[in-house]
Amino acid sequence: MAALITPISALSADIDPDISVGGGLRTSFTSVENAAPDGESSSSDFNLDSVRLYINGQVTDTIKMTVNTEYDGVEEKMRVLDAIARFEYSDTFNLWAGRFLPASDRSNLSGPYYLTTWNFPSVQAYPAIFAGRDDGVAYWGQVNEGQFKWQFSVTEGPEDPVPAEDDDDLLYSGRLTLNLLDPEPGYYNSSTYFGEKDILALGLVGQSQGSDSAWSVDALFEKNTGAGTVTVEGAYYQYDGLGGLGGDESEGYFVLAGFLFPQEIGPGQLQPVIRYTEGEVTDGAEGDISEFNLNYIIKSHNARISAAYQDRNDELFSDNDTFVLGLQLQM
Repeated sequence: MAALITPISALSADIDPDISVGGGLRTSFTSVENAAPDGESSSSDFNLDSVRLYINGQVTDTIKMTVNTEYDGVEEKMRVLDAIARFEYSDTFNLWAGRFLPASDRSNLSGPYYLTTWNFPSVQAYPAIFAGRDDGVAYWGQVNEGQFKWQFSVTEGPEDPVPAEDDDDLLYSGRLTLNLLDPEPGYYNSSTYFGEKDILALGLVGQSQGSDSAWSVDALFEKNTGAGTVTVEGAYYQYDGLGGLGGDESEGYFVLAGFLFPQEIGPGQLQPVIRYTEGEVTDGAEGDISEFNLNYIIKSHNARISAAYQDRNDELFSDNDTFVLGLQLQM
């Protein structure tokens, strides 16, 4: 799953004027149909999904550094998530080097902490070293504070599964984003702004490595009507030998709709969200997931509780319905 760097404005502990430190935590209870050891009962598991340490530093006004870590639940250890040397000279000329999110789709640039749903979309399958990241360099810029943005990166990319056939091609990635309403400044984005912005954003992504390629389009509409905030999002992905859902060629899409009620219930607000996801391998397996989320938003992306149920009817992902109750905190 891909993931996101917390903006400096979201970090809370100032060590000195040049360094800021913060953290993120996602923990959940999950029940999966037929996943208990007996093969018939539902599983019941508490999970430590993510633990992150965010560090941002400034050497000069234009030379900056980001180091973020992430807990790897598979290997039970902390790993380097981001390690970025940032040369940020102007709105239109910024260079990054190190480990970071390559130019990619909105969901990947939002990451798990800034999505509208708890679960990452299954059809997002761009290649990555870890959590959507890769090692390399990037050039990016924007005009009108993010009304139009461009991002281009050259990274290591995946190795050929047959080492003797690996010609060590680099991965070239690009993204263009057009915001027709409020701008989204900076390299990253969010998949919901909880009514703080009115968004109509269109994104186009392309990646290429050797003879393999992948591309996607994504769109986000969000409007604060005064009586609540409407969110509509969608994305389509096409993979031709690069990343993908299995096999040489695959495709997938998701559509999402949510509504944030303006009334407060205790310290937070309710936001029901529905999402439909479908994927297919050419001349192969296919599947779909119908998902219902109910978010309790206490402090935007920094404090929320999410309940998510997935009705899974597929050969491609898995056929076991899943329920998740998750808690997310950032500081």
